[in-house]
Parts: sequence; structure tokens; C-alpha cells
Amino acid sequence: MRERFHGRLEELGGQLVRLSAAAAAELRLANRALFEHEPALAAEVKRTDRLLDSARDECEHTAHRLLALEAPVAGDLRLVLVAVYCADRLERMGDLARHIAETAARAHPDPAVPDDLLPAFEQLAECTAAMADDLCVFLSETGETGGTAFAQLHAADAEVDALQQHVLAEVTGPDWRHGVPAAVNATLLARFYGRFADQAVSVARRADFAATGALPR
Repeated sequence: MRERFHGRLEELGGQLVRLSAAAAAELRLANRALFEHEPALAAEVKRTDRLLDSARDECEHTAHRLLALEAPVAGDLRLVLVAVYCADRLERMGDLARHIAETAARAHPDPAVPDDLLPAFEQLAECTAAMADDLCVFLSETGETGGTAFAQLHAADAEVDALQQHVLAEVTGPDWRHGVPAAVNATLLARFYGRFADQAVSVARRADFAATGALPR
């Protein structure tokens, strides 16, 4: 009986890792849509996001079934509850990646990001994609990371916040020459990357909780 339960618990963990990998892949596809100015990539991001939504539903269904049929306690209960929380946040990360691709598609045939802001957005894209990749590793190694996931992603998030503030300072500064639509696009895109990073940190925090039983501050 316990072997069956732990098998289902492992299945839930695997679903969460796959969900995390899907969010990371969707962001990388959205980054391509933004920098390559190819509307077809934005459409592909939307299709990927629908698959991620279905994966989130499947993960939650497995978790709810474990809660209803197995009545887990202590550490096992913590793992199930963390999975439900993280699945929702990972699905939200996919939504934010979709928003990036949609913003790029709306600006087409013009680029959504002016040339002088490209370096900042390239750094945002690289940093958030690395955070998403790291998160996949942390979730696949829950219990083996020593509760360090939050600290590592929190440090990366500080870089994302600084880049976001840089973009906002540029679009509101006296030297901005690209007009209101470009300012709106840049502000929204910076916000989407910032929120993506925030959600990744939130998932990492719960991963540490699953590993240690304490929420890092």
C-alpha cells in the first residue's frame, strides 16, 4: 500500500518537473519571438502555453487524488501541498512568457524593443531563462539541494529587478525619442520578465520548504 502511495508521490514530482521544463521552454520560445520578429513563433508560444495549462491541470488532479485517497501526513503532506502551489505558479510563468510573445506580435512588423534598449532586454531574457533552467534542476533534486534554491534564485532576481528599473528609467527619461507606443511595450515587457522571475523565486522558496520544512526568508 505504501509502495503504491510513494509511487504516486514520485509521479507527482515528475509532473512538476515536466511542468517546470515546459515553462522554461516556453520562455525561450518567447524570447525568440521577441528578438527574431517572427509572428509564427508567437503563435507557437500560444500553442505551447495551452499544453502547459493542461499539464498544470494534470498535476493538480494527481495532487488532489493523493489528498483524497491517501490522506498523507507530515513530510508527504508538505510535498503534495507544495506541488499544488508550485503548479499554479509555473502555469503563471507560462502565461507571462505568452504575454512577451504577444507583445512582440502586436508590434510587428516593427520591433517591440528599440535598438538602444536591446542590450538590457537581452540580459533580461538570458537571466530569466537561466533562472527557469535552474528551477528545473532544483525541483528534480528536491531534498538534495540543502534548501539553497531560494537563495540562489533570489540573487538572480535582484539582477532582473535592476534591469527592469533601468528600462523604466530610460522610457521615462528626458532623452526618450521612440514615442509612447514603444515606451508602453518596453514597460510591459520589462514587467513580464520581472514577474516571471518573481514567480520562479516563489517556486524555489516552496521547493526549499519541501526539502527542509521551513520557509526561507
